[in-house]
Amino acid sequence: MVQRILLICLLLLSALPARAQLRGHGGPVRALALSSDGETAVSGSFDTSAIIWSLKTNTARQVLRFHDGAVNAVALLPDGGIATASADARIALWHAGETQPRTVLEGHAAPIVALAVSPDGKTLASASWDRTVRLWPLAGGAPRVLEGHQQNVNGVAFLPDGALVSAGYDATLRIWPLGAGADAAPLIVTLPTPLNAAAVVPDGEIVCAGADGKVYVLSQQGELRATVAVGETPIIALAVSPDAALVAAAGIRGAVALIDLKARAVARTLIGPGLPVWSAAFFPDSRTLLTGGADRIVRRWDTTTGEPLGDVAVGGPADPLAAYSGDPGAAVFRACVACHTLKADDGPRAGPSLAGLFGRRIATLPGYNFSPALKKLDIVWTPQTVAKLFELGPATFTPGTKMPEQTIGSPADRDALVKFLEKATK
Repeated sequence: MVQRILLICLLLLSALPARAQLRGHGGPVRALALSSDGETAVSGSFDTSAIIWSLKTNTARQVLRFHDGAVNAVALLPDGGIATASADARIALWHAGETQPRTVLEGHAAPIVALAVSPDGKTLASASWDRTVRLWPLAGGAPRVLEGHQQNVNGVAFLPDGALVSAGYDATLRIWPLGAGADAAPLIVTLPTPLNAAAVVPDGEIVCAGADGKVYVLSQQGELRATVAVGETPIIALAVSPDAALVAAAGIRGAVALIDLKARAVARTLIGPGLPVWSAAFFPDSRTLLTGGADRIVRRWDTTTGEPLGDVAVGGPADPLAAYSGDPGAAVFRACVACHTLKADDGPRAGPSLAGLFGRRIATLPGYNFSPALKKLDIVWTPQTVAKLFELGPATFTPGTKMPEQTIGSPADRDALVKFLEKATK
């Protein structure tokens, strides 16, 4: 009898939907892609890795490590493979289960931030901050380069007929004919704001969004059909539901607006931990949404209620600087906590751990994939060299670094930071 009850309980539990949040990245989750059957997700992160997740068991099936910079975009390929694109300006194509990419696509001269697969599955499009879009034949061969944007290209998507849409920070949306007459100039639509993202609705409508907190809906011919105000802060990611009913617009302040496409209005808003949401993807059922953001967690949401699925720590991750409240150097260091930890066992981040920093030669910390250029530098980290790094800036003091460019102009702030690091990294 007991065995029978246990069996019934196990069967009931197995029938429950998988709802746990996905934790594993050491940096903000920059990109998400979901399989057509809703069983697999791929996430890319500022920690330079991509993770393949089983959404049935809520476990990481594989961690992909290859890139020298943040993984800004991911895509699932028709052959079951995966594409990852990075701030290192490279695209890696992976076979399922393999630990190294089968192909590396190079040609961009700046970070790649968006990918899209053509409707016929033959072409991969990439958008880059080098102001170009590249079209890569997945069967092999040289890419076609689309030029014309005057600023970073932040979004790319294919229309149902195979034409391509690109969105740039130059406030233009461009529609490129790629079939017969492929050399024709693109249709250029100028919008009121720099654009951060673009997506295509299954029926062919185009949605894009950017710095003014609004979502713009256009026809395939570039006609503006609607403008939906979401908020006053930038929108940084878009996703369209498979049933063409909803657009998820994710913002820098952490909320995700669900826009009813038919009503051209915000239906409800998903409220997370208040940190930027960098990525979103719908399940095939169109009622479940995945989001990834600065809290390093992939979350599930019920789009019909606006409620999270599973436990959500709305307060965000624990503050690693709580023990240093009032320390002026800790206040300066707060800008660094997204990429660096102070303890060796705090898990991966986009940058190396700073534990034991002083006295260590640059680019020698075991287990971190440093840029080749850094390994050639003759620098030992001391209070003086750390201060010089932020006086001159990483690009000048450590050329070839993956570190974002930043300087600390105040000598007092540099001194406070160094004194804090001397205490906190021992």
